[in-house]
Order: sequence, then C-alpha cells, then structure tokens
Amino acid sequence: MLLRSTLIYAPAILFTRLSALLLLVIATRLIDQTEYGLLALVVTVGELTDSAVTNWLRIALLRLGGKGEISRGSLLLAARVLAVTTGIGLAISIVASGLVVPERWADFAVAVCTYLVVGAVSRFALTVLQMQQRHSAYSLLEFVRAVLQLVLPIIAVMLAPHSFLVVSLASSAATLLAGLIGLRLALPRTVNGPARFTYAEFFALGVPLIALAIVSFGLNSAERVLLKFYYDAGAVAVFAAAYALARQPIDTIANAINMGGFPEMVSRFDEEGPAAAAAFLSQQMGLLARLCFPVAALLMALSTDIAGLLLPADYLGPVGQLFPLIAVAVMAANFSAFVFQNMIHAHKRPWLLTLVGAPGSIVTVALSLLVIPPLAEVGAALALAGGMITNLVTAIIVSRMLTPIPVDWRGLATSVAIAAATGVAAYLASGALGGVAPFFRLAAGGMAGGLVFLGLTALLYPRETRAIANRLRARLRLA
Repeated sequence: MLLRSTLIYAPAILFTRLSALLLLVIATRLIDQTEYGLLALVVTVGELTDSAVTNWLRIALLRLGGKGEISRGSLLLAARVLAVTTGIGLAISIVASGLVVPERWADFAVAVCTYLVVGAVSRFALTVLQMQQRHSAYSLLEFVRAVLQLVLPIIAVMLAPHSFLVVSLASSAATLLAGLIGLRLALPRTVNGPARFTYAEFFALGVPLIALAIVSFGLNSAERVLLKFYYDAGAVAVFAAAYALARQPIDTIANAINMGGFPEMVSRFDEEGPAAAAAFLSQQMGLLARLCFPVAALLMALSTDIAGLLLPADYLGPVGQLFPLIAVAVMAANFSAFVFQNMIHAHKRPWLLTLVGAPGSIVTVALSLLVIPPLAEVGAALALAGGMITNLVTAIIVSRMLTPIPVDWRGLATSVAIAAATGVAAYLASGALGGVAPFFRLAAGGMAGGLVFLGLTALLYPRETRAIANRLRARLRLA
C-alpha cells in the first residue's frame, strides 16, 4: 500500500519540483544574481510565515476532518481560521520585510504578502482533495501549477529582467490559478453537515504547530537571513541555488512517500492502535532509506557536474562542499518530519513538537553566528546540517517517549551499502571522462550509478522488484 500511494503522488510532486528546477536554471541566467537572491529570500520569509500561520491547517484538517465525505461545516470552520491567521501573517510579513531587506522593503513586502495569500488558497484546495482521496485530481492540479509556475515567471523575466518582484508575482499568479481550479474541483464534492470538530479542538492541535514554526525559525531560515546580514543577496543566491539542486530530488521522493503515507498512518493509529502506526512508520522509514539514500549519494558524487551543467559560472565556487552538507541536512529533516514527528502527530501531542524543534533551532542559529562570517555559504550549509541532525536526534528521543518505532537496522545498513556503491560507481564513471563537458560526465555517472542501484536493489529485494515490474507492465498494457 505504501509503495502504491508513493507511486500515485510521485508524479504530482515531481512536476512541481521539475518546474522549480527548470525555473532555477533559466532565472539564474536571465536575472541579476542579487535579484535572484532577493527572490530566494521571498520564498524563505514566505515559507517561514506560511508555516507559522497557515501550513498547520493541512495537518489539523487531515487529523480531525476525516477522509472520504467531507462536511461543509468542517471546511467553513477551517476557512474562517485560515482567513484570520493569513491576515496575521500579512502583518508579520510586512514587519519582517523591513528587517530582512530594508533597502527594498516595499517591493519585498508586496512579494511576500502575495505569496502568503495565494499559498493559503492553494493549500486549502489541495488539502480538501487529499481528504477526499481524489489522488488523480490532486496530481492533475499539481501538474497545472507546475506548468504555470514555469511559463508565467519566464514571461515575466522576459518583460522585466531586472525585477525580482515581477518574477515573484508571476509565480504567485500561477499558484492562485491552480488553487482556484482546485477549489472548483473540490467544493462541489463536499456534503452538508456540521463540523466534525470545534474551534477549541482545532486550535488545540493547531496552536502548538504554530509555536513549533516560530521556535523552528532558526532551523529552517536563519542561515539565509544571517547570510544576507553578513554578506549580501548575491551570497544568498549562491546558497539558495545549491540548496534547491541538492534538495529537490530527495524531497520529491520523501514527500511522495509521506503524502499518501500520513493519512494511512493516522487511520491505522485510530483504528488499530499505536503499535500498528509504529509498524507502518517503520516501513515508511525503510522505504525512505531505500529510495533516498542512493539519490543523496548520486548528488554528492556528481555535485560538480550537476552545478556545472545547470548553473552559471559565478554560482559554482563552493558547490562541491555545499552539496554533501545540504544532502545530509535534507535527509535528516525528512526522516525527522516523515517518521518520528508523524508519531507525535498521531498521538495528538503537538506541543511536544516544540521540544523537537527548539534544540535544532538553537544549534542552527549558534552555528550560523560562528561559521557564516568566516565561511560564507559553506558556513550556512554547516549550520543547516548541524541543526537538522540535532532535530532528528531530538525527534527520535521524544517519539520514543510515546511509542517506539521499530528500526530495521539490517535494512538501513543494506540501504547505506547500496547508496555507497551507487555513489562510488557514479563518481568513477564521471571522473573517467576527464575534462569533457559536464553533460557527458553527468550522463555517464548517472547511468553507472543508476545501473548499480537497480542491479543491487533487484538482487537484494527481488519480491518488491517483481511487484513494481508487474504493476508497470499492467499499466503499459492498459495504456
């Protein structure tokens, strides 16, 4: 079931990540490095504020609103809360804009506030579709958003190549259009009826998540903001570009796994108890390791080739050091959020998440203050990795206080071995081509690493490999 849901949601996640990757390649070449850095800061501040005032709504609705037939009363209650919290977020964003980018605060505030409003609409629509178990509609909506978020910003860049604001507004317009389409698809399928929860229950689950987002500021955003303070937006651009390239492949797989896994885990917890949820999360942990470790190894082995192919020359300086640190940080973040923190969500003990986020946030800020001044972008990556590893350790400790999640140590060791072999094969194949163009080195390294991964996976996991092959064969026949 877990692998099936992953395959269902993977295209939706892949489309949006691929769109973001293509936009990165184009934008870094068409707009000034400083403008790209400001665009990256818009996303940073927008995501930080969004997580504090609206992102929690998705988790609260999925946890309390049920799935299948969704009552209009539940959605109306959630929409009212969303409107109020988004308004608060707008006020916070205006203040934050003056602190982060005082020299361009008006443009920056407009970009961030627009990001928040359209993000709230889109998140609400996607959450309702997910509650309704309408996987195909969800994937279609994400595909539409991915296309629009590539096309509209490119048009904006062509019209105004020296303005991050125009590019940001174009991206937000794409999100808004997709969100409105999503609402049109989702709302007619709701049913009349009262809310399945009260404001008190909703806030009892949501307020701790808001507190977690605030506490986790250092964990998720401090390194970029401090990089801007110590250096400039150009340094943020280099770090953000490397972060996007090293993060997207891992996050694509991890989010696809969790997108279908989280509702199922919650359902098993409610119907069968904590032990069933823990067993499910153990499987999810194993699948994360099996699929994400090799991807991280490929990113580390081919970092120079990837950046050389996709980024302009003035972005390449420290990329060989940034990719491994960012890959480690992203892996730690995904294991923390999609395995151990999920158990805390299942127990409806969101206040414990604050205990999870606080130590990592403190470590990230402390390391940022120590290592960013002498090491610039590499220092930011070090701070991020240190904070995320701390966050993972804390999440493991706190989740074990509730229900221990069984760890398949043999499976994890096997995944590490496959990943190491994959990375070594890719590195050797790429290096064997010497000074040829990055495209050919990347192609050789990716092919060698991919073949090693597929061969070892088929050898060590024959049953799962046959199941996937049979499913793909059946789909091809239907097509």
